[in-house]
Amino acid sequence: MWLLIDNYDSFSHILLDYLLQINPDTICIQNDTSDVAAIIKMAPQRIILSPGPKTPDQAGITMDVINHFYDKIPILGVCLGHQAIAQFFGAKIARAPYPFHGKTSEIEHYDKGIFRGLNNKFKVMRYHSLSVTQLEQTGIEPWAIASDDHSLMAFGHEKYPVTGLQFHPESVLTEYGLALLKAWDTYFK
Repeated sequence: MWLLIDNYDSFSHILLDYLLQINPDTICIQNDTSDVAAIIKMAPQRIILSPGPKTPDQAGITMDVINHFYDKIPILGVCLGHQAIAQFFGAKIARAPYPFHGKTSEIEHYDKGIFRGLNNKFKVMRYHSLSVTQLEQTGIEPWAIASDDHSLMAFGHEKYPVTGLQFHPESVLTEYGLALLKAWDTYFK
C-alpha cells in the first residue's frame, strides 16, 4: 500500500489519480487526521508528501512522518513535500526571488535517479513561493534545476530512499509527469 499525505493542496486529487494509475492500492489521508503511530500500523510500502500551502513546519504530521520513515521506505515529496524533506536533512528553505504560481519553467537534469533516459530539458509547472537552498552537508544530490532561475527542482539523497520534486508532476503542463512517477516506482524496487 502507498500512502499519500495530503497537505491540503487543491491538486492533491490529481496527484492521487496519477498514483492510482501506477499502484491501485494507494490511499490518501489529510496531514492533520492521523499520527505516526497510526501510519506505522498501516504499514505503507511508500509515502508521498503532497504539495500544499504554508511551510514544512506548518504541514501537520509531515515532518514527523519524514523523521520516522526516511530510512525505512521510499518517500517522494512534491512541492511542499520536497521542501519538507530538504529541511529535514538540513537544507534552508527561503523565500523565492518571486512567486512561481502557475508558471512553467524549463528544467535541466543531470540524468540521475528518476530522470535517467528523459530529454535533458523539458517544461514543468511550478506553484511555489519558497525554494530549497544551502545543500552543503545534507546528503542531498541535485537531480534537476530550473533553467530560468537555477533553483533546485529535484533531488535524491546519497544514502536514503527519498526524492523531492519542487514542480508538480500531476500538472497537465508538466512534460513527463506520469513518466517521472512511474520511474520513481521502479527506481526503488
